[in-house]
Amino acid sequence: MSDVLRVESVSKSFPGVRALSNMTMSLRAGEVQALLGENGAGKSTLIKILTGVYQADEGQILIDGESVSFNSPLEAAKAGIGVVHQERNLIPYFTVAENIVLQEQPNRLGIINEAKRTEMAKKALDSLGLLIDPDEITQNLSVAQMQLVEIAKAIVTETKVLLLDEPTASISGAEANRLFEVVEKLKEQGTAVLFVSHKLEEVFAVCDTVTVLRDGEGIIQSEPLSNYNQQEIVAAMVGRQLAERDKRFREVLKGEPVFQLDNVVTSLGHPGASLDLYQGEVLGLYGLVGAGRSELMRSVLGLHTIVSGDILLRGKAIKIRDVRDALHRYRMGYVTENRKEEGLFLDFSVNRNVAVTIWRKIQQLLGVIRHDKESDVSNEYVEKLGIRVASVKQLAGNLSGGNQQKVSLAKWLAAKTEIIIIDEPTVGIDVRTKATFHDLIMDLADEGMSVILISSDLPEMVSVADRIMVMRDYQFVGEFDNSKDYPEMSTKVMDAIQAGKKEAVV
Repeated sequence: MSDVLRVESVSKSFPGVRALSNMTMSLRAGEVQALLGENGAGKSTLIKILTGVYQADEGQILIDGESVSFNSPLEAAKAGIGVVHQERNLIPYFTVAENIVLQEQPNRLGIINEAKRTEMAKKALDSLGLLIDPDEITQNLSVAQMQLVEIAKAIVTETKVLLLDEPTASISGAEANRLFEVVEKLKEQGTAVLFVSHKLEEVFAVCDTVTVLRDGEGIIQSEPLSNYNQQEIVAAMVGRQLAERDKRFREVLKGEPVFQLDNVVTSLGHPGASLDLYQGEVLGLYGLVGAGRSELMRSVLGLHTIVSGDILLRGKAIKIRDVRDALHRYRMGYVTENRKEEGLFLDFSVNRNVAVTIWRKIQQLLGVIRHDKESDVSNEYVEKLGIRVASVKQLAGNLSGGNQQKVSLAKWLAAKTEIIIIDEPTVGIDVRTKATFHDLIMDLADEGMSVILISSDLPEMVSVADRIMVMRDYQFVGEFDNSKDYPEMSTKVMDAIQAGKKEAVV
């Protein structure tokens, strides 16, 4: 079968950075190919070239054997290249149908044909086997349904190549399986799919071929995935074999809790949540997407309303007005899962982002910030956390996802927080950076910091947390001590989610 897409000797450079170097790959109709690599390896640059955001410095892109060049995503879409980004790109107050046909509104003399619009949307949904009402308001859908609507939106026109960028990053395992069924349907229909993911287990479950990028070069280029095992793929990504890491058990001295929730009821529907956090402990909050873990912690931080119950810090009841109040009065930090919209100022430099939490300490008269102090503290944490930057003056928005996440953490460390809530820390982060981040979290706990870790990644939770509390439907349904329940921890956690019955192991 001939190639529907071919990338030939493509190179792309930015000031001081060679993002892609002589990159070659091919993709056939009805094939699902994995595009793998660490953060900063060149995957995003390649996708932006394929979708017309960037233009290649050298080389060419061919579709069905014809050389093409795109000056915008709209041109790429008209040529048959669709893309579903990790960050959803839907208008929440529009209907499903309005979102799906947003770029191809059926109209006559400027008047939209609503019946035709619904018909087009339903046809796209039906082709994927999706039972989603085209007249439903998009914000009422689940996260997984929104992701599937994104795919329907991408294929409403004659899409030959679909680029899926971290499509399962924000959905549960069951929801991911539904997405994989949709990918299989696309494959049967002859659509070529380029699948970007850091989750190797799903890559091996879904993909036929693989391309691996490292430092902008194609280490593996469109080869059968069956030729490799996971260890070989990881070695190609990072340039060496990563050693299997033993479970790191830590001894937590349980004196008086440093932080407690006592029967907290929230406006979002938590019926009465209680937990204890000890000094130097990594307390994991695990559950499927939508279980209510992030919502509970955001309520604690004043972002939603607490109806009743108490928050206690070292035995004393406190009230937190907002995240700034949590930091300055109680030395608590919050690394949000939404680093791009809530965690960072993407258009500001790294040193401005790291030092933002200590501005009041480093300002001179009239509120002028001392830039030398900003740079000093930023350089300290860039070195401590291994953040890869050209300089601390580099814009945060130009960093890879893993390095952005480290900057998001660094600003709280710079403020000398004693308690930190870390929400989904490794979503969209490559395997090596992920392991580094796990070690970093445990090192912080070793130094005496108390950590609440929210994650939907069960292997991550079992690997890092000292104790795991399981939430389902906004209620805690299980509590497990990793030192006692390992290695059966994963089974016990999933059993608790399935049963929905609270059981405590002290």
